[in-house]
Amino acid sequence: MPENKLFPPEGLRPPTPCSLPLLQSAAADGSILEGCVDRCDGELALHLSLDGIRGYIPPSEVLSPWISGAQREISVLSRVGRRVCFTVQSVTADEKGAPLALLSRADAQERALDWFLANLRPGSVITARITSLAPFGAFADIGCGVIAMLPLEHISVSRISHPSDRFSPGQKILAVIRAMDPERRRFTLTHRELLGTWMENASRFQVGDTVTGIVRSIREYGTFIELTPNLSGLADNREGICEGDAVSVRIRSIRPENMKVKLQLIDRLPPPENPAPLRYQITDGVLERWIYSPPGCVKTPVETDFTEARP
Repeated sequence: MPENKLFPPEGLRPPTPCSLPLLQSAAADGSILEGCVDRCDGELALHLSLDGIRGYIPPSEVLSPWISGAQREISVLSRVGRRVCFTVQSVTADEKGAPLALLSRADAQERALDWFLANLRPGSVITARITSLAPFGAFADIGCGVIAMLPLEHISVSRISHPSDRFSPGQKILAVIRAMDPERRRFTLTHRELLGTWMENASRFQVGDTVTGIVRSIREYGTFIELTPNLSGLADNREGICEGDAVSVRIRSIRPENMKVKLQLIDRLPPPENPAPLRYQITDGVLERWIYSPPGCVKTPVETDFTEARP
């Protein structure tokens, strides 16, 4: 994502020490800064210590009203101990003469939204941070607390039962803008396009290799085992094997013409402690069209055309 004077995207730059001159400069030019919330008082105002300078975000400035869940108290309380973006409304002195910075997170969110709407489009590759997981998908902060939805079916080509199979809260990921709704101020993300095509994933394996995988589904005709987030193979069913199990498998055949990988189950393995690290094939730019299927594949192509979602 390109840099912007008023909006360096959250997570893409190191935190800047908030000295008094920097706070005064930010108050004058409206730039967005970042700091950690120390506490939330009984009035739901947030307090920050900015390198020894007190910062204060009034309740009305903690969240823009259009942010999902803005009316819920937990949306404010959950900021304690976390970094937040803000603009500086003024720098004055408290009753003891010490500097006091009046801050606004809501204004930073408005500026971030304006930047997103002006600079992003369907197909834009961005950095996001997972905030929460639900059975239907993941929610991700794409900057300054602006939350976007990543539906379950767009996380990877290999089907998973829950986003926790792939992500954990707080994890930084790459994602692609799938759709934008300026009127409702909503963004929808996709992720699978960054994890590689069928051929890019299949090229990592050779017939005869024995590798590890995760059992994703069991059908009457066989067991689907994920080799990578965008590549699965089929093995014969075996008693005692369950969905979610880690297994070792031998690769019996790789057939690009119908996107099939035939596997032989070798053994059940101890469960993995965390989701495997993601391996991205695309890390920046703007995608126009992504085709997962190999050339000449007899199956209906699996693809994403981002131009269809553009005005």
